[in-house]
Amino acid sequence: MSLLLAESFAERGARERAVSLLDPQSARELIGPFARLSSPYLAAQSVVPQSDDGTVVMRGTIGGERACVVATDGRFLGGSIGEIGGAKIAGSLELARRDFERGTPTRMVLALDTGGIRLQEANLGILAVTEICDAIVALRMLMPVVAVIAGRVGVYGGLSLSTALCSTIIVSEGARIGLNGPDVVETESGIDEMDSSDRPLIWRVTGGRMRFEAGFASELVADDVPSIRSAVERAFADPHPLPPLDPPEFPDPQLDRDAFLRAMGIDP
Repeated sequence: MSLLLAESFAERGARERAVSLLDPQSARELIGPFARLSSPYLAAQSVVPQSDDGTVVMRGTIGGERACVVATDGRFLGGSIGEIGGAKIAGSLELARRDFERGTPTRMVLALDTGGIRLQEANLGILAVTEICDAIVALRMLMPVVAVIAGRVGVYGGLSLSTALCSTIIVSEGARIGLNGPDVVETESGIDEMDSSDRPLIWRVTGGRMRFEAGFASELVADDVPSIRSAVERAFADPHPLPPLDPPEFPDPQLDRDAFLRAMGIDP
């Protein structure tokens, strides 16, 4: 397909991305900008808040089935997650779980474009991410939770952990996934560890193709709305069975040091 004819997903805003993943004419926004549900903490830190807190929740259908798409806006504070945006994501996942229990399954898609937890809301952002992770695990035991990473920011920080919990992870060539962003790595460990201006290096380390080839993503698609829509529909039509999340058994911490190391498979 000619790049000039491609319907770029990355170049769209969060609201347009959410609408593009739903069936035509089916999208209906929940808690939209006119609800004026913005962060109460930003103005005091000389940051202009956004009336949807950079998180869009859109209900509709995908392939004729009930669906919900949550999209984060990478253009607002790097798509960072605070109390309000995190609550919108976690609440949407929780409602999808309740829908399933009522016999009306709702397909759940997370279209993420985020640098992670919002620094201005630090601990509140951390709590929000834990709630999102809990909600993903609870829902994916019942039905697939699909992540789409095809924005301009990528997914870093706490939301990269949430992404890893999803049933299916769809990435584009331009996507990036990592726990720490290149700027953070360079600041903390120096330019020898990561040169944040070396764009080819960043994509070789955290890029969508690398993540797909390493097995950290389910499908690699073009930055094209029809291609991404088709991948999302495939993810629900042919879901991958997930094993139960059994916590590992750890040795008794009351053991003495050498016995503890041996129990962990380490030669003291």
